[in-house]
Amino acid sequence: MEKIRAKKALGQNFLVDSGVLTRIVSCVKPTPEDFILEVGPGRGALSRLLAESGARLLAVELDRELIPVLGAEFSGAQNVEVEHGDILRVDLREILTQRSAGKWKVAANLPYNISSQVLFRFLDCCDLFQSLTLMLQKEVGDRLVAPPACKDYGILTVLLGLHFDIRREFIVKPGSFRPIPKVDSAVLTFTPLPAPRVEVGDVRFFRLLVKGAFSQRRKTLYNALRGARVVETDEALLEGLAKSGIDGGRRGETLSLPEFAALSRALLSGKSLA
Repeated sequence: MEKIRAKKALGQNFLVDSGVLTRIVSCVKPTPEDFILEVGPGRGALSRLLAESGARLLAVELDRELIPVLGAEFSGAQNVEVEHGDILRVDLREILTQRSAGKWKVAANLPYNISSQVLFRFLDCCDLFQSLTLMLQKEVGDRLVAPPACKDYGILTVLLGLHFDIRREFIVKPGSFRPIPKVDSAVLTFTPLPAPRVEVGDVRFFRLLVKGAFSQRRKTLYNALRGARVVETDEALLEGLAKSGIDGGRRGETLSLPEFAALSRALLSGKSLA
């Protein structure tokens, strides 16, 4: 394959370690019956292994320079489709459902600079997926599996934990990439739940609540939610806290997912939502 230099502006670090690639494929577990979305195939190292399984592969690549290279590489592969696009801008639901009515698997080595944004895109379409195998910066991976009351616990932990079982598979050292990044990476698997882990009342409101609770981490839960205007009146906020049995003097980072859900339901039961 033609050599293409990684572009720093796109956060590109090409995975070149064949052992790591094989381990990722073992996590994806591709079969000829699968439809797999690969985000950012780069020079196609992982794509080739996934395609060899017989799975139908849709590879979405932002770097226009790589499109003809990938097209030439997979020109004879009937089960591979390469599409130029930005995963943060494409209509993900449309491009997947127009190709298959079934559940998709996802495989991706996500650029560090957009990983959180991409995770939220996947969250919005979680009903379309059978599993996701994602390589992320280790720091982001630590957040996703963090328990309450620690510095890594945050918005991503709570919102993705509502809809996915998340497991860290293994750590990938910088030397597995070219160019070599300055940080470790982690491969995680995400298994969508058939229904939200707990009842939150309204998912959109729940997201606003969680984001408000973490908006100013040093403030108490009451002050953070008051400042974020999650509900219209202080009285409604105090009533919701009391009804859920949660002390507004705690910090948001100490609340578990079930506690956030209980507070969401309690606030929704009032009549003064913002």
